[in-house]
Amino acid sequence: MGVVRDYYEILGVDRSADEQTIKRAYRKLAKKYHPDTNKGNAMAEEKFKEATEAYAVLSDPEKRKEYDQFGHENSDGSYREYHFEEEDLDEILRSIFGGAFGRHPMRENGADLHADLSISFDEAVSGCEKLVHLTEANGSRKSLKVKIPAGIDTGKIIRLRGKGMPGSAGGYDGDLLLKVQVGTQSGFERKEMDVYTKAMIPFTTAVFGGEVIVPTLYGKVLCTIRPGTQSGTKIRLRGKGIVSMNHKNMYGDQYVTVQIEVPKNLNAQAKEKLKEYEAALRHNTNGHVA
Repeated sequence: MGVVRDYYEILGVDRSADEQTIKRAYRKLAKKYHPDTNKGNAMAEEKFKEATEAYAVLSDPEKRKEYDQFGHENSDGSYREYHFEEEDLDEILRSIFGGAFGRHPMRENGADLHADLSISFDEAVSGCEKLVHLTEANGSRKSLKVKIPAGIDTGKIIRLRGKGMPGSAGGYDGDLLLKVQVGTQSGFERKEMDVYTKAMIPFTTAVFGGEVIVPTLYGKVLCTIRPGTQSGTKIRLRGKGIVSMNHKNMYGDQYVTVQIEVPKNLNAQAKEKLKEYEAALRHNTNGHVA
């Protein structure tokens, strides 16, 4: 039997070394001499086995206590062997490196990829298809066609299964997660499924009532203005909002805020009529000034 080296010497640590020091020392040697990185190097393989045997003993409190007391000899002076199975070696390597250095690597799922996707307001309302350009791990470029559902809003995530980083040892590929950013549309403000717009109406329409053309997401509609409508009044157009992503027969509403146009350029006759109107408003039915 050849000379058996001291386990502490093999790992290059003192006998007083704590568990973390022993673990760091073994990790360094295992990386250096692992057969996967030293193919065909018999000396490196032997040093790897030697270091692993030393770590298997010194990382186990009971075995280390026994080794510190007797070393490689039994009480009768005979040689003491410390056995460990291939499964023990796999477990040691996995505990140190995860699945990277095990003889039977653990199944690992691929990482998810994250990207931003910008679409227009109209594309969010109607739905669309977009091309997403990705750079793979090997540097090659690829394009994916992504279906954007109608009604999607800013901050929503579109998940493409299996389009992320590849898995290893039979693990599933990761997913691609696209975070949507919806652009703005002049004249429209969106709040979830509802939209908000403004409608300018003439002073006379506010007084006498009438109709005004209002643009919606689905074309122009005639909106009825009741007599005496005040500036700031909200008119609700049912079903003229955004379609639900999950229920395609469900729509939000459109809220139209009325704003009264104040006439700027009045002729003398119009001004006189307005003064008469003002005077009439200032008198109550008994003829007294209000």
